Amino acid sequence: MLKKAMIGALVLGAAQLGVVVPAAEAKDVSWFLAPAEVEPGGQIYAETKAAMGGCGPATPVTSPGFAAPLQWTIGGNWGKAAGYGKVGKTPGKYVATFTCSDGTKTSRTFTIIGTPPTTKPPTTTKPTKPTKTTSAKPKPKPQVAVKPVGAPQTGGGAFAPMSWDW
Repeated sequence: MLKKAMIGALVLGAAQLGVVVPAAEAKDVSWFLAPAEVEPGGQIYAETKAAMGGCGPATPVTSPGFAAPLQWTIGGNWGKAAGYGKVGKTPGKYVATFTCSDGTKTSRTFTIIGTPPTTKPPTTTKPTKPTKTTSAKPKPKPQVAVKPVGAPQTGGGAFAPMSWDW
């Protein structure tokens, strides 16, 4: 009985390893491409850090959406590799790919956004002058101008907090 339990445990352990190992091989490399949405002809940035789940790139980042391959021109701490590139002018969704020094291929998507519509908004026309009507409107009566008479009506000429008598 113990022998059957041991064999069962060994078979189960081997089956679990068979499931776990392929999942580890399918690990994606940590890197990013920014911004995710770019204006036609705009600039895009890629970065990976080998010590933080990334990799040392063996090839430039390529994409049909790039004007030219994105070169890794910036280095730094944690095995950082980064670079800037320009995207093309055709709107659409594209995939950018590069190969790591260990042979792993990795990719990210980005979008070249469309340009605003070329149709002009409807033009506004100036309002036309209304035609004169024959109905007579009463003219408003002019207001009577009231002039202050003396110091109490004008405030005395001094700023209130400064008019204290000491």
